[in-house]
Amino acid sequence: GAESPCERDESDESEAYHVPVMLRETVDWLVTDPSGVYADGTLGGGGHTSALLDVVAPAGGVVVGVDRDEEALAQACDRLRAHVDAQSLRPLHTSFRYLPSALAGLELPALSAQRGLSGLMLDLGVSSHQIDADYRGFSFRRDGALDMRMDQTSPGPSAKDFLNACEPAELVRALQDYGEEKYARPIARAILAARPLESTAQLVHAVESVTPEPKRTKTLARVFQALRILVNDELGELEAILLAAADLVRPGGRLAILSYHSLEDRRAKNVMRSGHLDGRLDQDEMGNALSHWRPLTRKPVTATDAEVALNGRARSAKLRVAERTNFDVAPWRGGRAARALSR
Repeated sequence: GAESPCERDESDESEAYHVPVMLRETVDWLVTDPSGVYADGTLGGGGHTSALLDVVAPAGGVVVGVDRDEEALAQACDRLRAHVDAQSLRPLHTSFRYLPSALAGLELPALSAQRGLSGLMLDLGVSSHQIDADYRGFSFRRDGALDMRMDQTSPGPSAKDFLNACEPAELVRALQDYGEEKYARPIARAILAARPLESTAQLVHAVESVTPEPKRTKTLARVFQALRILVNDELGELEAILLAAADLVRPGGRLAILSYHSLEDRRAKNVMRSGHLDGRLDQDEMGNALSHWRPLTRKPVTATDAEVALNGRARSAKLRVAERTNFDVAPWRGGRAARALSR
């Protein structure tokens, strides 16, 4: 369930916690009504939310910020304390897949009055802080525990639990499906031969043992990506919120998604074009599109060379934005989406 995370006060380098990608572009595309209610499904260090609040808070707008990473929430709350106190920021510790039921439980009068969110944004992928914190296990450049769970309060299995218990075919499939790794079989054999695994350094050593030197960095990135996606069910989470978003965002409101690899981008693109994960487009007898969304970005928006020079992680980012149409609008109360996801 969702809970408010802001009881504790921690002062740390929140500005440096995570450098937000395409900050200005995202806010400019997302906000159509500054007095509306917006949701940031990936609050993280609070970078995008802070810029969003600069625009909407003076007009009486509200941002609901959710994240399943408690460390990230604590940082965001500390950085944006004045907005939390003024209730222009409503932070919640939950995964964005449960955003429908979290919104229904918040009882924000503006949501009912405006028939839903004016905008929903997701910044997918891992924050700079998560990658840089060796004890989280997200980085192949740092030795740390093989954890990789976004929500460390989750009882779910860590990367270590999975790697030490999985069947060979499970590991091969994860590397192929989530890492798009061509050499999944020899890599899986090397990883299984190195069991029991305790640390990221052991995993790196196993992968490097069967990978030619020039290809090591990219191969390691794919292996770590695959495990992270698997451990956190990242694609399942994304698919759930993509399909629920049409019941959360009011007609004329917007959906903005920052993705960092093709598995995420393909899903976002398909839903924004057709309303379906597989991209199939329904049409009426006249050939008009029957879709919850109208794409506003024909091609994804990418970071400028200047931004990439300052923040290398912006290089692979793609921003897609769509506007909610009047097709198939349900009455607001967290609606069908909240019921579907709370089952």
